[in-house]
Amino acid sequence: MARPLVPSSQKGLLLELKGLQEEPVKGFRVTLVDEGDLYNWKVAIFGPPKTYYEGGCFKARLKFPIDYPYSPPAFRFLTKMWHPNIYETGDVCISILHTPVDDPQSGELPSERWKPTQNRLAASREL
Repeated sequence: MARPLVPSSQKGLLLELKGLQEEPVKGFRVTLVDEGDLYNWKVAIFGPPKTYYEGGCFKARLKFPIDYPYSPPAFRFLTKMWHPNIYETGDVCISILHTPVDDPQSGELPSERWKPTQNRLAASREL
């Protein structure tokens, strides 16, 4: 019997999720929204000491496209907050989550944007 095709993104996401759970990034926790969906993560970011956000627990969702890592994930905060890179909807606007196109109007260099080689640690530090 033929095995069903599994998108390569699922293997990569499973490895990234396991890595973050086995070796957590300080102040950053992830779980799946639904155990059967590797593309939708619950995120908790804890405010770092000696900052305006100290003591805070900021909940978010991280949604990965089916062609991840070739396209960036979408990151949205569920916890209301003010930050210059967070829209009122909670959507995060940072270069690392933008597709690597050359857009002279954006003020961003293509090198500052998403790269398929980006790893979870670099992305979580940026957030």
